[in-house]
Amino acid sequence: MARQTIGVPALGQALRPNVWDIVALILVIGAMVTIVYGGKQTTLPLSALDVAPVSLDPANLPGYALRTTMRMLLAMVCSLVFTFVYAALAAKSRRAEMVLIPLLDILQSVPILGFLTFTVVFFMNLFPGKVLGAELACVFAIFTSQAWNMTFSMYQSIRNVPKDLEEATQSFHLSGWQRFWRLDVPFAMPGLIWNAMMSMSGGWFFVVASEAITVGNTTVTLPGIGSYVALGIEKQDLDAIGYAILTMLLVIIAYDQLLFRPIVAWADKFRFEQTASGNAPTSWMLDLFRRTRALRALSRPFSAVNRAFSNLRIMRLVQLGRPVKPRPPSRAIDALWLLIIALGTGYAAWRACDYLFATLALSDVLIAVEDGLITLARVVVLIALATLVWVPIGVWIGLRPKLAERIQPLAQFLAAFPANLAFPVFVSLIVHYGLNANIWLSPLMILGTQWYILFNVIAGASAFPSDLREAAGSFHLKGWRWWVKVILPGIFPYYITGAITASGGSWNASIVAEVASWGDTHLSAAGLGAYIAKATEAGDFPRVVLGIAVMCILVTLFNRLVWRPLYAFGERRFRLG
Repeated sequence: MARQTIGVPALGQALRPNVWDIVALILVIGAMVTIVYGGKQTTLPLSALDVAPVSLDPANLPGYALRTTMRMLLAMVCSLVFTFVYAALAAKSRRAEMVLIPLLDILQSVPILGFLTFTVVFFMNLFPGKVLGAELACVFAIFTSQAWNMTFSMYQSIRNVPKDLEEATQSFHLSGWQRFWRLDVPFAMPGLIWNAMMSMSGGWFFVVASEAITVGNTTVTLPGIGSYVALGIEKQDLDAIGYAILTMLLVIIAYDQLLFRPIVAWADKFRFEQTASGNAPTSWMLDLFRRTRALRALSRPFSAVNRAFSNLRIMRLVQLGRPVKPRPPSRAIDALWLLIIALGTGYAAWRACDYLFATLALSDVLIAVEDGLITLARVVVLIALATLVWVPIGVWIGLRPKLAERIQPLAQFLAAFPANLAFPVFVSLIVHYGLNANIWLSPLMILGTQWYILFNVIAGASAFPSDLREAAGSFHLKGWRWWVKVILPGIFPYYITGAITASGGSWNASIVAEVASWGDTHLSAAGLGAYIAKATEAGDFPRVVLGIAVMCILVTLFNRLVWRPLYAFGERRFRLG
C-alpha cells in the first residue's frame, strides 16, 4: 500500500477555518480577555481597595463574579497539582501512606479560619502593599476547601485499579511514570471530575470567609461575591442576598456548560467496561470543538507534547526487557520509620501540652473533650441520615447519564449554596416556635457537606461497568438483591470517600453551625464548634488551639477506627477485576 504524504494543499485545507472555528475563537478570546482583566486587578496597591470599597449595588456583581470565579479556578488548578502528587505518593508508597493519610485526615478537619490565621501574614509579607498578597491568601483558603476530597478520591481510585489492568501494564513493561498517566489517572478520572465539581461548589461556602482578610487590626476586603454576601448579611439586606444568589446560579451554569460538562462527556471514554455504554453523556461545547477544523489542527502539537510527556520512562521498572522483581520490605527500615514517626508525633504532642497547660487546667481539657463527643454524636447521626437519603438518589441519577446532565447544574448550585444564607430562616423558626437549638441547629452542619456523599455516589454509579449491569439483568437480579449484590458493592469505595470527606467537612462546619446569628439574635448549641467559635470571639488563643487539637484527634481516631477498616474491606472485597 502506498504511503500517504501530507502536502501543502492538504495542510491548507486542514487549517482553513469553518463556522465552528469562528464561534470557538470568540469563546477563547473572551476567556483570555477576562483572565487578563482579572490579572491586572491583582497588581494594584492595597489602597485601591479603600478607594473603591465593596458596594451592594447590583451593577457591581458581574465584576465581583469574575474575580471570585478566577480565584476559585486558580485554587482548582493548585488542588489538581496537589492531588496528583499527594495521592500518588500515598497510594504507591506504603511508608509514605503511614504519614500522609492520617495527615490528610487532620488537614480536612482543621477549620479554614485556622489556616487563614497562619497563612495570611505570610502571603501579605510576600507581596507587601499589593492586592496580590491578599489574593493569594484568599486562593489558599479556597484551596483548603477543595483539595482534600479530590485527594481522597484519587487515592481511592489508584488503590482500587482492577488487577487485570495492573497485569496488562506489567505485560507491556510500562514504567511507573507511564502507568500513572496511562492507567491510574484515566481510571480515577470519573470520580475525580465529580469531586472537582463538588470542590468548586464547596468553595462557594468559604469565599464568604476568605474574601475578608484580617491582618492584626486591619481588615482587607477583596471585591467578590463572598464579600458582597457578607456585607449583605451584615446590613440585613435580603434584596442584595437575592441578587447574589441569582449571580451564583448564573456563574455555576456558565462554568458547568463551558468547563465541567465537556470534561464529563470527554472522560466517559475512561469508564472501566468491556461493552459499549448505552447512553454516553453529551456536551454542546465538546461537540463544538470537535467540529472545528483549524482549532483542532492547531491543537495537535499540544497533543504530541502530552503523549511525549506521558511516555517518559521515569522510575524505570524494566531492565533489558525483564521486569524488576520487587524486593520484600525491610523490617529494619520499617521499624526505623515507625520510630521516626513516633518521635515526631511525641515531640509535637509534648510541645502542644507544654503550651496549653501553661494557661489551662485538666478540667478545661475534659470540657473540650465532652463538647467534642457531643459534636461527634451529631456528625454520626447526620451522616447516617444523609446516607439513607442520598445513596438511592445518587444511584438513580448516576445510572442515567441524560438525567445526570440535567441534574448536574442544580446539584452544583445546591452544593454551592452558602449555609450561612440559611441562618436567618433557621434562627427565626427556632426563636418563633421556641425550639431546642441543640437539635435544630444541627442540620446546618450537614447542609453544605451532604453533597460529598451525593456527588461521589453519582460518580460511582456513572463509572459502574455496563457489562456488569447486563450480567445482573441476565441473572434476573432485581429489587433488594440487586442493591445488595450488584450496585452497593460497586459504589462502596466511592461512598466511603464521600462519607469521609462529608464527616470531615461537618466537623469543620460545626464552628459556624453551632453558633448562628441574624441581626441581634444569637443562638448557640453545645458542642466543640461552639467552643472554638466562642474562644475565637473572646481572643482566647489557648482554648482555640485546644479545641482544634481535640477536633483533629477525634476526627483522626474516628477515621482510623471506622472509615479506614471499611475502606480496606471495600478494597479487599469489592475491587473490580
